[in-house]
Amino acid sequence: MEADPEEHTVSTLVRASFVIGFDGDDHVIHRDACVVYDRDRIVYVGRSYDGPVDEVIDAGEAIVGPGFIDLDALADIDHAILDTWHADSGGLGWSQDYAVNRRRAVFPLEDTLFMREYALTQLIRNGITTAMPIAAETHSAWAESYEELAGVVEIAGRLGLRMYLGPSYRSGVPVLRADGSRDVHWEPELGDKGLADAIRFVRDVDGAYDGRIRGALLPCRIETVTLDLLRATARAAGELDCLVRLHCMQGLTELRLLREWYGRHPLDVLAEVGLLGPRLLIPHALYLGDPETPFEGSPDRLAALAGIVHCPLTFVRYGDALRDFDRYREAGVNVALGTDSFPPDMIRNMDYGNNLAKLVTGRLEAGSAADYYRAATLGGARALGRDDLGRLAPGAKADLVVVDLSGPRTGPVDDPVRTLMMNCTGADVSTVVIDGRPVMRDRTIPGVDEESMRLRAQTYFETMKAAYSERDHMRRDPALLFPASFRIVEAGS
Repeated sequence: MEADPEEHTVSTLVRASFVIGFDGDDHVIHRDACVVYDRDRIVYVGRSYDGPVDEVIDAGEAIVGPGFIDLDALADIDHAILDTWHADSGGLGWSQDYAVNRRRAVFPLEDTLFMREYALTQLIRNGITTAMPIAAETHSAWAESYEELAGVVEIAGRLGLRMYLGPSYRSGVPVLRADGSRDVHWEPELGDKGLADAIRFVRDVDGAYDGRIRGALLPCRIETVTLDLLRATARAAGELDCLVRLHCMQGLTELRLLREWYGRHPLDVLAEVGLLGPRLLIPHALYLGDPETPFEGSPDRLAALAGIVHCPLTFVRYGDALRDFDRYREAGVNVALGTDSFPPDMIRNMDYGNNLAKLVTGRLEAGSAADYYRAATLGGARALGRDDLGRLAPGAKADLVVVDLSGPRTGPVDDPVRTLMMNCTGADVSTVVIDGRPVMRDRTIPGVDEESMRLRAQTYFETMKAAYSERDHMRRDPALLFPASFRIVEAGS
């Protein structure tokens, strides 16, 4: 499966007031500099370039930096925005009755793929060039299907995104009983089928679209996957030589259930099944201890992993935070970043992380802007085992973003990285290049009808909200589940 032939310049020079290059050890800031790429590779980063080029882009007062790497990347519309303010957020999942007797796919495949395309365009708009997606299975009949992810491959290929993909799979689904208590409804045979489909998917698509699409095994949360399925996942990852991402250590219910079932902490479970090693990525890895003392314990065991995927913007919406960013890094843990929810704004994500690190430690120097920028670029590349991503240096992939600093709302520019986080958002990303292809220029994504997509997304969203009622353990009306912040006054009232 290859990309459609497309016209693009052979060599391009991008000039800006700041270029964030890489000196072999770390990022460096070049003032009034340029980056030059030839086809899919960077050939020069520095102050001046005397060689011939086919195109010159003068970005002006801007930052040109490596593309952001998002390893828990938005792939739906409502993920973590409908349940992060709700006192009864645990009740927005599946009731036991729905799981056993009435579950269904809320949307046909065509509509689900529209939602995926909508989400992927949002990644590009926010400067994300490499993504490993996450979507709630809430609206599925069980989890993601082979056909659904095959559609995502086509969308990502057409848009030009670099992605690590695989259909999600699980042996069970979290449910609420009629009395409001939490449990897991198990159907292990569906997990076995899901893994078989995921293995087939990796074999079929890995390396598609000039290598921009890679396969990965993406089981759901650890408390929804049996030990047998975890062991089978570890074996399959070794045979396929691919990464595994498993959401883990992210909630007190998870800790409690694993303690009740196995008498172990999640890390001990992972060690037992053979997953605790350099192929594994763990979002969110907040809770190192037992349910009674969840933040106690050392993160040093996480240093054996490919990395953790830190999602500060999402977790502050749930009233929680990593404790703490610097402690994990000092323990040798590779920290990458994920946006996880809407909007997939990596700049806001870094800013939230930077501020939360100060809050949880009481130290103004905690969670530095430089370290969060490293996590969004070099940390993600390291997690993927890629020394050609997350940096602007000769030989690296031509994945870069331009962040406009010239707008009146940006204010004075101090250090460009701190200014990026404190004064900018994803809306300031103006141009995105992936593999030497401009996938967004002057905030426009070629071939995307923004207004039509926006209107369809709103209709999709309203249908999705309405579907929560049939899953709700009390069958509440959407107006009760999602009340307006203030009283609605209709036109003519």
